[in-house]
Amino acid sequence: MASRSLYRLSSAFSLLEIVIVVIIMGILAALVVPQFAGATDDARTAALESNVSSVRSSIASFRTRAIIAGSDPYPTLEQLTTPGLVVQGGLPMNPYSRLSAVQAVSQQQAESRTVSDPDLYGWNYYVNNASDPPVAIFYANSTAATTSPDGQGGLRNANEL
Repeated sequence: MASRSLYRLSSAFSLLEIVIVVIIMGILAALVVPQFAGATDDARTAALESNVSSVRSSIASFRTRAIIAGSDPYPTLEQLTTPGLVVQGGLPMNPYSRLSAVQAVSQQQAESRTVSDPDLYGWNYYVNNASDPPVAIFYANSTAATTSPDGQGGLRNANEL
């Protein structure tokens, strides 16, 4: 009987062994977690770049069709927000604000990429078909920092993409 109880004691983990395993797991977690912490920011930036590019491409396609038809080259805000007319399925969501609504802004606001009412609108749009040449500017209505480099060692804000 004494040999069986000794065997049971020797087959269990000691407190020291458990503590060492926990410490090793903590060190590994400390090394791995920071590498994945930026993955969400990278994904959000990539989604924003993709959404902005997609809408701008749709506006360019609309422009091509409009010029061939002899009408105003850029869509009005109403045309832009009509699902299927410019953008198939409607405007995408801004991944930083989680909003897909778009608002009209002035030329000065568009040129300086001003953000206004970020809790109501995910996008800003300026269009002037009467100017020579006609102008349309579409950008994100958010000043959130992205992971997109600005070319000078810094990062761009969402409204600068």
